[in-house]
Amino acid sequence: MISTVVWGTGNVGRLAIRAVEAHPALRLAAVIVHHPAKVGRDAGELGGLDRPLGVPATDDIGAVLAARPQAVVYAASGDVRPDDALADITRAIRSGAVVVSPALYPLYDHRNAPPEFRAPVLAAIAEGGGSLFASGVDPGWGNDVLPLLLSGLGTTIDVIRCQEIFDYSTYDQPDSVRHLVGMGQPMDHEPMMLLPSVPTMVWGGQIRMMARALGVELDEIRETSQRRALDTTVTTPTMGEFEAGTQGAIRFEVQGIVGGEPRIVIEHVTRIHASCAPDWPVPPDGGDGAHRVVIEGRPRIEVTIEATDEGDNRSAGGNATAVGRLVGAIDWLTEAEPGLYDALDVPLRAAVGRLGRKHS
Repeated sequence: MISTVVWGTGNVGRLAIRAVEAHPALRLAAVIVHHPAKVGRDAGELGGLDRPLGVPATDDIGAVLAARPQAVVYAASGDVRPDDALADITRAIRSGAVVVSPALYPLYDHRNAPPEFRAPVLAAIAEGGGSLFASGVDPGWGNDVLPLLLSGLGTTIDVIRCQEIFDYSTYDQPDSVRHLVGMGQPMDHEPMMLLPSVPTMVWGGQIRMMARALGVELDEIRETSQRRALDTTVTTPTMGEFEAGTQGAIRFEVQGIVGGEPRIVIEHVTRIHASCAPDWPVPPDGGDGAHRVVIEGRPRIEVTIEATDEGDNRSAGGNATAVGRLVGAIDWLTEAEPGLYDALDVPLRAAVGRLGRKHS
């Protein structure tokens, strides 16, 4: 079995523990934590399982990597600490491990990643013989393998539109929601996520990968955005109060322009409460969140994914699908040559050996 480390036990890491434990080809070898209060706690507890796994969490990164694990699921955040995340990931690669991670958006499309991200990873691969596959859900499979799969069902294709429509009050990550996305901030505040070029930095790689797979040349990538204020003060169960008059919803598009027209579009509609911007798109069932792909053409094809986990939470469900894509790639990556891989390289495979397995 493939010895696998889970590095980080937050919103993604706890799901990764469960995914590694459930995978018949993987063995959970260690769990790395940052907070001192988590050191020594059993992985089963940190992963929300109802049984111990006999793997105590540790903050001794050097000792874990010195044991030469075959794979690392790097689940620590890279949103507000990209330099630290890159250093951690390259350290694991230099130890010879296959690394899978959702942490660094620029490396999702590594061929076009900035040199300051790509060069250290390639150097670590050359030195240690490890690999990296970075992916998520959106950006991730919702903007690469899923729309490309569906495009193959069409006769003619006019536009491919990938949507994430989510109520972020279910997303328990205050730093990202309040500061990166700007929910609850004054309307004259410019959230980092909507600064010019940032949406393209995060989602442009998905546009470029889809264009490459479809065999089309992009004229350019464009960005559009809108914001709405809350009409009334709202209180959320996970992140407290958001005042009336502050940002309550954003809507933006990252558009791949082909022949002068937007042909490959990634759209986000994000709210902190359902009452804000009710005229904007909502999930088909009116729930808290969904990922949707619409293929405009003949035939018109629309597919909506609504994933839930941890008490019917759709944010947790989305995270779980991202984890499933990454953890499910580990055994393929360990058989492949060392390298830097993207979603067009790594196949999305059936859940071999997992049908009917008991889970907690």
